[in-house]
Amino acid sequence: MTARATHILLVVAAFLSGLVIFLGVFLVATGNMGSGNSAPGASAIGGPFQLIDQDGKPITDQDMKGKPFLVFFGFTHCPDVCPTTLFEVSELMRSLGKDADKTSALFITVDPERDTAAKLKDYLLSFDPRVRAATGDRAAIDAVEKAYRVYSKKVPSDKDKDDYSMDHTALVYLMDKQGRFVAPFNLKRTPAEAAAELRKYL
Repeated sequence: MTARATHILLVVAAFLSGLVIFLGVFLVATGNMGSGNSAPGASAIGGPFQLIDQDGKPITDQDMKGKPFLVFFGFTHCPDVCPTTLFEVSELMRSLGKDADKTSALFITVDPERDTAAKLKDYLLSFDPRVRAATGDRAAIDAVEKAYRVYSKKVPSDKDKDDYSMDHTALVYLMDKQGRFVAPFNLKRTPAEAAAELRKYL
């Protein structure tokens, strides 16, 4: 076998290995690996949760069902990504017009130690009233993060030992009327384009 042929075989082998790894990760991420009893496209993302909303009232996954809804994880001390995302969600709601009442959005804190219900209520004043927020004790937040496969980590401040930020997953989750994960929802487009996409699930 010539050196050129050997090189080609190695390239093809590397490509196929990469493809197998990619498909494996994709199937795990979308919940399509395992028994054949799952519905096509069924996902392991999402599930039951028991939290407290911005009014101090219990909120569960059952309260969100009946409408398609968006879920976003963040924290009120977030300097950029979180307020920007909530602003984009608010613009989406505005663009939906009367259809906005047929959907909802939930902002779940990854920083329950600081983000009390009262803090979240004050924070939401800057955004569309259809956006709700949720907090809870650390165990409850850990459980909902696990259900949505969310990563979060406390990052101490270099300047103040008592201050910190939070690294976290910044994905917006689109859930259907039954509370099942559909896909990541892209807000990095015009509000009208995002609204047209969301209307498909109303």
